[in-house]
Amino acid sequence: MTTLSRRTVFMTSVALTGAPVLPATRKAMILAMHQTTSAGAGYRKSLEGWSRAGIKYVELSDVLLDEFLKTEDLAAARRVLTDLGLTPVQGATGVTGLWEPNPNRYASIEKLKNRCETYATLGLRNVYATTITTQKVLPDDYKTGADNMREAGDIARQFNLSLRIEFVRTSTFISTLPTLLKMTRAAAHPNLAPMFDFYHFWSGLNKLEDMDLIWPGEIGHAHFQDVPDIPRELLDSSTRVIPGDGVSPLTRILEKLADKEYAGPLSVELFLPKFQQAAPFEVARETRGKAEAVMRRAGVM
Repeated sequence: MTTLSRRTVFMTSVALTGAPVLPATRKAMILAMHQTTSAGAGYRKSLEGWSRAGIKYVELSDVLLDEFLKTEDLAAARRVLTDLGLTPVQGATGVTGLWEPNPNRYASIEKLKNRCETYATLGLRNVYATTITTQKVLPDDYKTGADNMREAGDIARQFNLSLRIEFVRTSTFISTLPTLLKMTRAAAHPNLAPMFDFYHFWSGLNKLEDMDLIWPGEIGHAHFQDVPDIPRELLDSSTRVIPGDGVSPLTRILEKLADKEYAGPLSVELFLPKFQQAAPFEVARETRGKAEAVMRRAGVM
């Protein structure tokens, strides 16, 4: 009886299927949709359209939820999710000014408390806030920023939530993956985790090798988009496109995330009016087809 080496089995599977077999320790990721993508449809209709397209996991928008709550209550918001068989993987807080020292930070902290209470009541376990700011910062602000992160983590813990932090490519404080990793590690809070956004990563001041800095299991959540093939000078927050329609090395990025033991949602968040104002079902159907094809090529589905 001949015993085949692991390499032989691996290479045979590549030859037969055109794609490598996932290592036994690698877990699959799941596709999700961020409500910003269908902002024009509102809270209920965006979720209804996505459900018809086969989407099972969703990320909630604070803007759409607030609009819904003007005429309905949180119990109704939760019923929409359960009736459609949707699982909310995270909620956007929409809170800014949390990390950098600024005179309005007390108001930001109070707003974060309210957001956490709302999402916890809705049954979520994860929320996020971005690092967006145009404020001029100083080197000493980064130590204060780590302390601020720790305080925000304490607030999330009060509501049994995990608070994720998304670096934003235009932020004057935290615009890159390495800076975010250094600060969340300095904060060292169990209810705090760095977020990875494909668009902010590849269109910003990052390089692929920066992902080698990630510790196994460190990333809390991921936003999944592509960078269009246009001059980088024309890129802004709105120009992100469906995964597979741009020029980002999505397969390599996904493989690196998988190697770092990320096995959570890949949440597609798009801002272009052609997506936000389109029928949610059509946007979700197109997104699902293209995004899942990328995920299969990367071996994470």
